[in-house]
Amino acid sequence: MSSFASFRAVSGQPWRARRDGGDDLGIALIDQLLLARGVAPADLDRHRAPTLRDFLPDPSVFTDMDKAASRLADAVEAKENIAIFGDYDVDGATSAALLVLLLRRLGNDPMIYIPDRLMEGYGPSGKALVELKDKGASLAITVDCGAQAFDALAEAAAAGLEVIVCDHHQCSAALPIAVAMINPNRLDESDEGAAHGHLAAVGMAFLLGVALLRELRKRGRFVNGIAEPKILDLIDIVALGTVADVAKLKTLNRAFVTQGLKVMAGRQNIGLAALADAARLVKSPTSRDLGFALGPRINAGGRVGKSDLGVRLLTATDPEEARTIAIELDRLNEERRGIEQLVTDEAAAQALAQADAPLIIVSGAGWHPGVVGIVASRLKEKYGRPAIVIAEDETGVGKGSGRSISGVDLGAAILAAKDNGLLVAGGGHAMAAGVTIAPGGLEPLRAFLHDRLATTIETARGGRALTLDALLSPGGVAGGLCDELDAGGPYGAGWPAPRIAAGPARLIRTTIVGNGHVRGIAAGDDGKSFKWIAFRAADTPLGAALLASAPDTRWWLAGTIKRDEWTGGNAAEMHVEDAAPA
Repeated sequence: MSSFASFRAVSGQPWRARRDGGDDLGIALIDQLLLARGVAPADLDRHRAPTLRDFLPDPSVFTDMDKAASRLADAVEAKENIAIFGDYDVDGATSAALLVLLLRRLGNDPMIYIPDRLMEGYGPSGKALVELKDKGASLAITVDCGAQAFDALAEAAAAGLEVIVCDHHQCSAALPIAVAMINPNRLDESDEGAAHGHLAAVGMAFLLGVALLRELRKRGRFVNGIAEPKILDLIDIVALGTVADVAKLKTLNRAFVTQGLKVMAGRQNIGLAALADAARLVKSPTSRDLGFALGPRINAGGRVGKSDLGVRLLTATDPEEARTIAIELDRLNEERRGIEQLVTDEAAAQALAQADAPLIIVSGAGWHPGVVGIVASRLKEKYGRPAIVIAEDETGVGKGSGRSISGVDLGAAILAAKDNGLLVAGGGHAMAAGVTIAPGGLEPLRAFLHDRLATTIETARGGRALTLDALLSPGGVAGGLCDELDAGGPYGAGWPAPRIAAGPARLIRTTIVGNGHVRGIAAGDDGKSFKWIAFRAADTPLGAALLASAPDTRWWLAGTIKRDEWTGGNAAEMHVEDAAPA
């Protein structure tokens, strides 16, 4: 695939092979895909079909895990009142639901507290934790939050409430008061634990559940007819939270999703089955379905509705209740889309003036804080650089969310800004972060982040290229190829879907369809043809070039290969991302 260097792509960016020798016909395609995604040759076997047996670490490698498991086991045995405090997004909802379902199977029905995004904001507050104590809780577990909750956890300790923190967001050198702080991104984490810093909070909650069951087993809990609860049948929830939180799908996360999709296909979780029906999913779910169909609907409750709807759905025991909640989440998701579009339009107008800045930072009075993360993702994709979108309330206080690009640790930069007094609150991880900013604080924050990240962003962007896994003739774009490519999945963050270049081919029947999509047929010199579509490309240089192509012009088209679900059968089509004259 060295010939890519001579291609003159419409986008202007170079085309490169994802791996040197990536078109080696002596290696099976699945192994080529795995090698190109960083798998060592000696480690191919366990990556071809990832299982928890092959990838699950001993939970004890994580700092404070044994301490947390022991305290939680004490609470289970003594039938203490336990409270689960979760974040309002999918990762928080799935983390909370997993622990609730597991504890119920152990005879403990914990309290659940999910804060309201608008009224309470992110993370635990002292008021909420003290309220749980007043209601009888002696132990609380925060999931997907708590790593930076210094004041709140101090208030809880003063009130006599013990707290276990199960989180994955970046930590400061100092840690808040807690019985245990389980977080692979602790600065003092062991090397073995830190190797799992890409796990979502739901992955850490699963590991806490494994550690709890092991501790109870050691104590002789599961004897005399008392069965040990199965935790593996909760892996569908882990898969959903992992994909929806855009955690990197490598090693253990890839095993979580691979096995979780199998469990989800069995529709054991009443809530997930109802949500799939509401989302009109008629086939076994895929990783893409988790990220684009199920995840957004769970999120809609926290963004524009009631924050606890997601947890209530995932822990529902009554099918009718689950169906009612799923329908409500589907409705809220439609409402969210409308709100998102309004904010996107206004944010895009501001971002246009920052097209050459190191990173995009936009803000607006009256913007809905529940959609700023989604809008930030849109701007990041459009401009290829980190983006932060901030919603200002009537007092001028801004609450925002940022999304980053590979190679730029936005979470660390936000923590540094907070440590420098530029933020009321802030935190996150490498690819996503949240901020709370005082009135008038936007420009100082912008200057700080530009100064800190400009060089890193320039380096990261300078290495951009369209990476390709294979070069094919038009006849190679077929259903059989889809089967081979699927074998290397599931694909997602950190484990990109295979991208193929096919050609040379002439473009025929090229037209605009739907909301600015460009569609056509590519006919090759080998007498074979394939359908293609370039989404939202009509007003882009790519769309213009494809629409203006002369009948005798031959092209290489580059993109991902998908099953043609509209036509059905074993047909395939290409979702085009770039093109180059042959």
